[in-house]
Amino acid sequence: MKNALIVAIVASASALVLAQDAVKTDPTHYKVVLENASVRVLRLTYAAGAKSERHSHPDAIVVALSASKPTFTMPDGTSQVSDLANDSAMFTPAGTHTVTNGSSSVDALLVEFKTAVAGKAVLPTSRPGMTLKTLADSPRAIASLATASATFAEPAGSKHEFDQVVIALGPSPLSLSVTGQPTKTTWVRGDAVFIGRGVAHESKNTGGKPSDMIIISIR
Repeated sequence: MKNALIVAIVASASALVLAQDAVKTDPTHYKVVLENASVRVLRLTYAAGAKSERHSHPDAIVVALSASKPTFTMPDGTSQVSDLANDSAMFTPAGTHTVTNGSSSVDALLVEFKTAVAGKAVLPTSRPGMTLKTLADSPRAIASLATASATFAEPAGSKHEFDQVVIALGPSPLSLSVTGQPTKTTWVRGDAVFIGRGVAHESKNTGGKPSDMIIISIR
């Protein structure tokens, strides 16, 4: 009887968590872009004046693809307005809320971290052929505005000891080949590609001029 009660409680708690999953609770505004054991990347789109259903997120970093000022309301009734500048990033701790959008539409990517605790990888502050400007630092990851120089290239077999999510800010001349994935040569704003830690890849700027992107480097 006791064991059955425990199972029932656990099942109920699991169902509650699933019920608060943004993709399940509010599929109008949240779509899965990519998902694996490390991250889930969601595309967020809200029309001006739109409001979400109540939902939850784990620790995450939001990357704004448009400027907006959504209001987040917590279960206790408190609210907070987030001023999201275009091409900015912000760490958002795990929590439950509803979202009420302001007068501007919202277009953003949310990189959710799926591991229970943060990793311990040492993240680079610079990379050969690429400049990094920190947009958001957190216990989970660093979001950087990355500018690949005209001569940027990583040779075949390159590896890093941290996970990465590469996000396009527009059409890009970047060629990216990751083991187990098709080579990516065509990019549109908001495209996202995951490069796992220790996974061989090759990349090159083929456009002959610097190219910007946002990289989420995960500890």
